[in-house]
Amino acid sequence: MHCTDPAPRTSERVPSRWVAVSQPRFRSIGRTCKGDEDASITGALLLAEWHLAVHTWPERRGVTLDVYVCNFTEDNGAKAQSLFDVLMVAFRPARQTVNRIDRGDLAGAVQAAAAGAGAGADAQSVAASNEIIFDWLNANAGYGFTALKRLKTVQSPFQRVEVYDTAQFGRLFRLDGRLMTSEGDEFFYHECMTHPAMLTHPNPESVLVIGGGDGGSSEELFKHPSVRRIVMAELDQAVIDISKQYLGKIHRGAFDDARLTVRIGDGFETVRTMQERFDLIVLDLTDPDTPAFHLYSEQFFRMCRSILNPGGLLTLHLGSPVFQESTVRKNAQNLRKVFRQVHPMALYIPLYGSLWCLAVASDAANPRAISAELIEARMRERAVGDLRYYNPELHGALFALPNFVRDMTRAPDPAVPGSDPVARLAA
Repeated sequence: MHCTDPAPRTSERVPSRWVAVSQPRFRSIGRTCKGDEDASITGALLLAEWHLAVHTWPERRGVTLDVYVCNFTEDNGAKAQSLFDVLMVAFRPARQTVNRIDRGDLAGAVQAAAAGAGAGADAQSVAASNEIIFDWLNANAGYGFTALKRLKTVQSPFQRVEVYDTAQFGRLFRLDGRLMTSEGDEFFYHECMTHPAMLTHPNPESVLVIGGGDGGSSEELFKHPSVRRIVMAELDQAVIDISKQYLGKIHRGAFDDARLTVRIGDGFETVRTMQERFDLIVLDLTDPDTPAFHLYSEQFFRMCRSILNPGGLLTLHLGSPVFQESTVRKNAQNLRKVFRQVHPMALYIPLYGSLWCLAVASDAANPRAISAELIEARMRERAVGDLRYYNPELHGALFALPNFVRDMTRAPDPAVPGSDPVARLAA
């Protein structure tokens, strides 16, 4: 590839080993190259249905090469790999890091199926989009979906709020790039976040929900006729507004129930200044590495404990034990510093692409001690129905943990007297 710039002193800095991409298979449409004051060079070569971008980093003695290929009409992956191989030979790097992302394969297959289905096919159910909704599970792994359409984007004073329509899960809700919930799989999370604790309590009447602005947790809580009052403390009014407008299949009218009071504001301050007491507190929060981080602290858990009625329970999610081991471990430890009863649960949540941990905590109530027969009797007495995930037999199974999760979330072993070498030395 020849990359030239009108400024002679800039073009002189272009390494001679940037060879021409002149094979017939690489049909060039246009090119550009610019030099910066720091001696770096940025260039782009537009090829038929794909393009190449190059940027040099003189201070690092490095170069980034980005090859983008379009597979709209055919699979051009082999051509992209061929070009990449040519560039590797040209630059002969001492070290290299390669990231390959294949996109659009399934979408292309769906589109092809739509063409074969003829004019009678549902256009929305088969249409493919080139927008990918992606979420990082940690620094090394991620998960995502293709979107049919972006329905709404709002930048509130606190976060970026987005709603998409997807072929896989219907409407999907995202905050600051993090997948929160969707129409198609919300029942995995919301049912297990609420019913194990609610059915452990003999007569839950009052509930505090911190977060939960999509309304999914409140909708599940209202399935228990003993509930007289739910207070939802949501940080962001934009979340409430968008949920009311776009996520009706998730909240199912919960915001119209007179028993629900919505308070807009910081959950920490809401609990700190709360004068009421509750039978259940649901921490339906974003992840611990978001602005909600202080709501996973030992201090906040103690504040929650102080506003629980006798026999009251707290429920929350801990994170992914596969991709967020340290987070899950820390959250479980903080709970155990505050509550006498801490019982983690594990289930797979499709939207999050991973096994996920939730937990129920209390000073007195033990959800693991509640039999399937008692759960069934309480569900029958309360006429709790319309559940797609949770059932009496599943109740105990949620608390049956894989060994690695049990080890990750269990209480630390008690110290053995005389085992502290510092204490022995001091003695």
